[in-house]
Amino acid sequence: MSDGSTIEWTDATWNPVRGCSKISPGCKHCYAETFSERWRGIPGHPYEQGFDLRLVPEKLAEPLSWSKTRKVFVNSMSDLFHSGVSDDYIRLVFETMKAADWHLFQLLTKRADRLQQFTASLPMDFVQEHIWLGVSVEDRKYGLPRIDALRGARAGVRFLSVEPLLEDLGALDLTAIDWVIVGGESGPGARPMEADWVRSIRRQCRAQRVPFFFKQWGGIRKKIAGRKLDGRTYDNFPKVATNAPPARAERHRRAAEVRSHIEAVLSSLAPAA
Repeated sequence: MSDGSTIEWTDATWNPVRGCSKISPGCKHCYAETFSERWRGIPGHPYEQGFDLRLVPEKLAEPLSWSKTRKVFVNSMSDLFHSGVSDDYIRLVFETMKAADWHLFQLLTKRADRLQQFTASLPMDFVQEHIWLGVSVEDRKYGLPRIDALRGARAGVRFLSVEPLLEDLGALDLTAIDWVIVGGESGPGARPMEADWVRSIRRQCRAQRVPFFFKQWGGIRKKIAGRKLDGRTYDNFPKVATNAPPARAERHRRAAEVRSHIEAVLSSLAPAA
């Protein structure tokens, strides 16, 4: 876990998968790839393999050890619905999220079709308000179809991360969408975002009564550019009740149960000697 995240809309990150591969224009300047490749070849570093996709099963039960309630960004350094991650492994991630119900889990993907298909196979007791499912939206061609797929997914809370916003998205149907984050691209080579594109999304969120969160203008110097839109910050979140953390004994019981199940599933997936 990385606690005290600098990402404005979350508190911590949890990465039971590392690495990914590019699938659309929003991936062009991927911050996770840039960070990971910095450490390629460094023995013992978590990103010794750079941005190559790999599972990190020892991280699967990690949130069950955190006593304090947090908003947790799931796989900030990967995409859980990458084709290289099996349904069985994804299910283990969901089982941890279900058990650790005093946290708010924020799971974001660009592979929205698989998200929709996977959630259709989940029992209804996995559809809970502390498990937020979201899709990245960067443009009309790739981003808008993801919104439709998300709308068809079974989820307690659905959200959009419109970052990096690369063009005017036009009219948006936000039916069944519970939250919208908007941000510009940052870092070297950042593609510019126009204020009117953001204003259009803000206006549509207001009209459709969807909480709007403006993350950043981005650019090469994102701290200088700041995150105010027309003189104010927008830090709106969905109104979701959080559960109190369970007593230590109950937390340990849940953790032991989940770890035992993880070990059994991983053993069944391991190739025969």
